Amino acid sequence: MVTALSPALVSHLPTGLLVDGHWGPATGGRTFEVADPATGDVLFDVADAAPEDARRALAAAHDAAPAWRATPPRERGELLRAVYERLVARADDVAALITAESGKTRAEARAEALYGADFLRWYAEEAVRLPGLARTAPGGANRQLVHRRPIGPALLITPWNFPLAMATRKIGPALAAGCCVVVKPAHLAPLTTMLVAEVLRSELEERGLPAGVVNVVPTSRSAAATSPLLADPRLRKLSFTGSTAVGRSLLEQAAAQVLGVSMELGGNAPFIVMPDADLDAAIEGAMVAKLRNAGQSCVAANRFLVHDSLARQFARRLAERFDALRLGPGADDGVDLGPLIDPAAVEKVDALVADATARGAQVLAGGERLARPGSFYRPTVLTGVGPDARVAREEVFGPVAPVIAFADDDEAIALANDTEYGLAAYAYTTSLARAARLGDELEAGMIGLNRGMVSDASAPFGGLKQSGLGREGGEAGVEEYLETVYVAL
Repeated sequence: MVTALSPALVSHLPTGLLVDGHWGPATGGRTFEVADPATGDVLFDVADAAPEDARRALAAAHDAAPAWRATPPRERGELLRAVYERLVARADDVAALITAESGKTRAEARAEALYGADFLRWYAEEAVRLPGLARTAPGGANRQLVHRRPIGPALLITPWNFPLAMATRKIGPALAAGCCVVVKPAHLAPLTTMLVAEVLRSELEERGLPAGVVNVVPTSRSAAATSPLLADPRLRKLSFTGSTAVGRSLLEQAAAQVLGVSMELGGNAPFIVMPDADLDAAIEGAMVAKLRNAGQSCVAANRFLVHDSLARQFARRLAERFDALRLGPGADDGVDLGPLIDPAAVEKVDALVADATARGAQVLAGGERLARPGSFYRPTVLTGVGPDARVAREEVFGPVAPVIAFADDDEAIALANDTEYGLAAYAYTTSLARAARLGDELEAGMIGLNRGMVSDASAPFGGLKQSGLGREGGEAGVEEYLETVYVAL
């Protein structure tokens, strides 16, 4: 193991499976390596769950469900609040772990530590505000009671790019609603999720609450471990964040049990710069919207649609900003941009840039790998990108900004909506009328007007079209873990 993590964190960091309140090895003792993407050095060997391990975790969640459902909402909320406070108190340790396994800069990792913890605070408050209704029927013959109850044991499949926030965004509302969970973290970055699970396990134990409320099954064989759970009638909910292709496959499997599903899938976010935009503000917003986590975000700006009158100037200024960034390991001082998650991610980004240039695009900045150990790619600005280029059609998931010019508002909106995805969109304009039209006509579940970040624990997060089903965050997030029951009294 090669790591700059504190000895105290290393000594207390679990690397096994969490099943029914106990950390232990996988069946057969199998493990997989978790590496630092900035160096390729192995951080830890982590237990590699087999299908029988996943079934044990579901059994624990199922057995704990009655007691957890009966736990008063106030107690559920106090548990979440306590975990929030413990994570905030350890924000530096949490951030160091995020940096080690995902490559983020220390500043970004700390921001995620606080943002991710905030989901637990939000749902601690929501736990005592679950919706319900009591009224007299219109005919006056009876009363109608409509109440919400936990949907049941939930499988939460989280991605690697936000290893804390994606876990808490699912665990928080599930526990607030009274559901027990089985968490399957991404094998590329499972450690932060496991740290959160240990804090939860500790709080559950101290409070005398059911041990099987939270279970964690890291695995390098995702399909083998999760498929048996999707076929098991004890599972009643699936929440997945990841690619659209994998999401489609999971939806097909979930259909057999008619599972409740939440899907936060791929994106192809447009970033529109209208002719009246404040160009300074648009450049600042573009830096945030494109380069957060080195572009490895489902809501990252993917296509920069800029009015003809500003396109050349916008591209030049963005390229200057990109060229000035310092790349390196996220733990180093003064680093602006960390690595991509692994060599395969670099290969994909490089292939997209090569395809665009082969079709006539010009490189204004970057366009190549960084000649050093680790999975680094220079932040890249492309101009002259045609609508048929892969970089304009596919989710990039890397630091590449293709600039595409448009002639008028109608063309901008048509280009923005010309995608199967509809997760996020960004637009810069000083016109209230334009802003209102963009808010009405852009086909995206989240729209940032004159700002390059939309994420907030108190806001609904999710997309349209093939970017997913349901919402996470905000009041809507807890609804995903509740079912409606009507009683005629």
